[in-house]
Amino acid sequence: MLDQPKNSNSDQPEFIPQSYPEPGVAVIKGINWGGFFALYWKEVRRFFKVQLQTVWAPSITTLLFLVIFTVALGRGDRTVLGVPFADFIAPGLICMGMIQNAFANTSFSLLVGKIQGTIVDYLMPPLSVGELLAGLVSAAITRAVLVGFAVWLAMALWPGVSVSVTHWWAVIWFGFMGSAMLALLGVLTSIWAEKFDHAAAVTNFVVAPAALLSGTFYSIDRLAPTFQAVSHFNPFFYAISGFRYGFLGEADSPVIVGSIVLLCINIVLTAICYILLKKGWKIKS
Repeated sequence: MLDQPKNSNSDQPEFIPQSYPEPGVAVIKGINWGGFFALYWKEVRRFFKVQLQTVWAPSITTLLFLVIFTVALGRGDRTVLGVPFADFIAPGLICMGMIQNAFANTSFSLLVGKIQGTIVDYLMPPLSVGELLAGLVSAAITRAVLVGFAVWLAMALWPGVSVSVTHWWAVIWFGFMGSAMLALLGVLTSIWAEKFDHAAAVTNFVVAPAALLSGTFYSIDRLAPTFQAVSHFNPFFYAISGFRYGFLGEADSPVIVGSIVLLCINIVLTAICYILLKKGWKIKS
């Protein structure tokens, strides 16, 4: 009996304890593209489910501006910057519709999460602050592009209006810069606001006046020097003037100056949004 070998567990697999990363240590290296696109498509599907309200209704409203102003001020006997008045205001109306809807999209995202208690859907996924901000802004720009295309298509079919593009680079650059600027402003509003009235106040007292007084319906060359100087402090003016340059080849301001101004504003707004999201101001408290 003593010569028999002892029973051993050598045939059983050896248990190796699994190690987990420390809390706060990133597991996904680099950019979390899967998470970014998940957030992006979530935001796109959110506004596209009600596309009648978020895409087509703004397009019809913008087209009505064109109809009313061209009928009230004459259809063919008035020119601005050497082109018929309808051709002058059409690009500005397209850009105005784009930037206003970019703001509307991001100003709603985080705010509704705070009010409904679903803000954890944005904070808990493994997304960095930059990926979160990029997802929100990209979805807002997508909505702006859809609205802009719908307005452009309606105006292209409208008799007596020409919306042919002269400089594609200007249309793309200023459309993107203007939409990104308002999307970032919407993120700031969504972070700051505590109820829908706060977001509506920014829309009614900041975004709408700045858009309507940005040279959409007139050329600032016809304003008094004081009001011309005031218009040059309105960033909406550079977006609409540069966007109009892409269609007409004419602008109220130097196109290069407008490009640099919008780029600098977007860099500053991105930094502010990033810092506030990083600190969790009015979001994590």
